[in-house]
Amino acid sequence: MFNRSVLFLGLAVVAAHADAAPKPTNVALTAPVLDADADSIAAVVNGDVITRADVDNRARLFAVSSGQQIAPDVLAKLRPQITRELIDDRLRMQEIQHRKIIVPDVDVAHAIADIEQRNGLPPGGLKAKLASQGVSFSTLIAQIRGQLGWTRVLRQELAERGRITESEISEQERLLKAQLGQPQYRIGEIFVAAEDPTHARDARRFADTVITELRAGAPFGIVAAEFSQSQTALQGGDAGWMRPDQLDPQVAALVAQMPIGAVSNPIRVAGGFDVVTVREKRTVGNDMATVLNLRQAFFPFTSALDPQNPTEQQKKALKDGEALSASATSCDTMEAENKAQGSKRPSDPGEVRLDHLTPQMQQLLGALQPGHASKALVTPDGIMVVMVCSREQKNLAAMSRDDIANQLLEERVELASRQLQQDIRRRALIDQRSS
Repeated sequence: MFNRSVLFLGLAVVAAHADAAPKPTNVALTAPVLDADADSIAAVVNGDVITRADVDNRARLFAVSSGQQIAPDVLAKLRPQITRELIDDRLRMQEIQHRKIIVPDVDVAHAIADIEQRNGLPPGGLKAKLASQGVSFSTLIAQIRGQLGWTRVLRQELAERGRITESEISEQERLLKAQLGQPQYRIGEIFVAAEDPTHARDARRFADTVITELRAGAPFGIVAAEFSQSQTALQGGDAGWMRPDQLDPQVAALVAQMPIGAVSNPIRVAGGFDVVTVREKRTVGNDMATVLNLRQAFFPFTSALDPQNPTEQQKKALKDGEALSASATSCDTMEAENKAQGSKRPSDPGEVRLDHLTPQMQQLLGALQPGHASKALVTPDGIMVVMVCSREQKNLAAMSRDDIANQLLEERVELASRQLQQDIRRRALIDQRSS
């Protein structure tokens, strides 16, 4: 068996910030069977048909994404809102096609590979997982293709309006200086659209169900990526650091009272409902932290690990990891070894904030000197060796002019997205059938 002195760690070790990627779940799922009449029409959008099978596939995707067992009768009650989300998706895809925007298959493949990597799945693992739960893989492909294509539509729509001027950046700098010491929140959001007041009840019921699953342990980032109708869905719902004056007044009032990690009740905002979580709090201009620049080498297992009875391949992976731990003297060496092992995990996880890691990893990396490799770390799917390339104290609340420009652009893109969605919805011929 493996040496008991070797640390046994979970998947979420040092691959990213603690909240940068959703953690995989081990909850057993039962795919609900929702509709025997799968070929019946749920809606017609400018002549394009959405079937009950399409709605049921999205409902199953919600169940798998949440990581929870959701009763079929609960999902059935969500059909009207899920149908309206599919209608909006179809309208977006029609706009993408009207503008002759092509989303290459390779871009979709890269997006799927990124989802697999962030959730600890091997290549092809996402398709297999969905298939095991009765979810058509084409449902996810269509959703990703639509998200990528819509981003390109918004670039066209904004055109010159997407250019942030120096004077706008300077004005934001002035505002930031005036608000030094004021609260700032890193927000996660799931936006459920309800432009038509007659649909508010269904949207509220959908938001309530999402909240129930989130509070039961469903990963916020995955659920947001699948079902939020905000552009932040592309980042797992991460809206970044926001000042109270940048939030809807109702949201600002609530997040000021919320503890970190809590999930709000549905908040009525313009155009629908917001579900928010507070990931972090700080004051404007002040957030000192120890930031690490890391490199990691990962030696993957070819089969599931039984710690009491490791395979010969797993023993060799541990031996190779221990050899690298003893011999590596540079981050370039770590990158080269990770590449040699097939780059199953990214060698460079980006800047990592020390106080956001698990206590085990804080203790390990806090004491590790730059240029020295860690001991070989055993994870369920491989051996990992980590090296600190640099360590520095940073004020993470300090925003550069590029940071300010990016934030202004994101706000502009979100506004353009909602306005364009409203416009194409008003122009559309939509026949939504009774659920």
